[in-house]
Amino acid sequence: MTRTYTFDPLPEPVVGPDEFVFAAVGLDHGHIFGMVEQLIDAGATLSLVYDPDPAKVADFIERFPRARAAASEQEVLDDPAVQLIASASIANQRAPLGVRVLDAGKDFFADKPAITTIADLTAARDAVERTGRKFAVYYGERVHSEAAILAGQLIDQGAIGTVLQVASFGPHRIGAGRPDWFYDPEQYGGIICDIGSHNFEQMLYYTGATDGEVVSSTVANYAHPETPGLQDFGDAHVVLDNGTTGYVRVDWFTPAGLDVFGDGRTVLLGTDGYIELRKYADITTDNGGGQVLLVNQDGQFRFDATGKTGFPFFGQLIRDCLDRTEFAMTQEHAFAAAELSIIAQRDARVLAG
Repeated sequence: MTRTYTFDPLPEPVVGPDEFVFAAVGLDHGHIFGMVEQLIDAGATLSLVYDPDPAKVADFIERFPRARAAASEQEVLDDPAVQLIASASIANQRAPLGVRVLDAGKDFFADKPAITTIADLTAARDAVERTGRKFAVYYGERVHSEAAILAGQLIDQGAIGTVLQVASFGPHRIGAGRPDWFYDPEQYGGIICDIGSHNFEQMLYYTGATDGEVVSSTVANYAHPETPGLQDFGDAHVVLDNGTTGYVRVDWFTPAGLDVFGDGRTVLLGTDGYIELRKYADITTDNGGGQVLLVNQDGQFRFDATGKTGFPFFGQLIRDCLDRTEFAMTQEHAFAAAELSIIAQRDARVLAG
């Protein structure tokens, strides 16, 4: 008899109007829009926005008319109604902002990479310990991907047995009009720390590991000599603390012929089968992204995850902030993924550039 699989119901708003108020500070990366949209969809109320660039603030308010422009970061930190601050500032500015947010008695939700150095990681951990507040991270390639969420539900139902390895590929397209900080490794954190942080989080999540050791890592600038600070390739091999392994490859080589920013894929190898996620494209087909392919002892299955799972992380994060629980993601999990990405970046062998 062929096994059938069930999936969790779509998430609904977890709070009513003005029950959970948040603000946005730092609009340097477009991920802020997805972060804010999903918090609003989960029931949160957006109040203030601040960025030193008035043009960014104007664009944000055009998209979210309810938001009111704050005159300064301090105005947001001092507002007693604001319970959480979301940020997609320049990468190396996120952790210091997070410490200020926590010290102001609020929770923090940062775009990845939320932390780019061990020193900043130590400061963030100290701030969490000191204040009891949350330093949450938007690892969007899992928490904001229905394919990734559906895969987790399949694993929970034993579809592939025990997960042994997570191999993930994060190609991206550089595009045009990138800001100067995008080409400064001190500011963006390096390619493994930046793009790869998503993938270290997925290694930990799907294998159930809590930590790991970076066995090897490499970076390169193979094809962009005009921007020597850019790393256009990186990879890393990790042995996790439960004996499983992970591999990540990230790059800026998405060709013009692909109609999305990158053909992000993840392969989950288990004792009884494997899953492949084709998150953003299923090339040469009309399937679109969100495809989950499963092969196990019962046969071969394809699931289109689009519209099937929603994004429960955001409602869980809101409830975690209100109830002081850890259902969306534990604090140590968020920090462990950041630490692996920082170490892999720091210790990478430079192959070119």
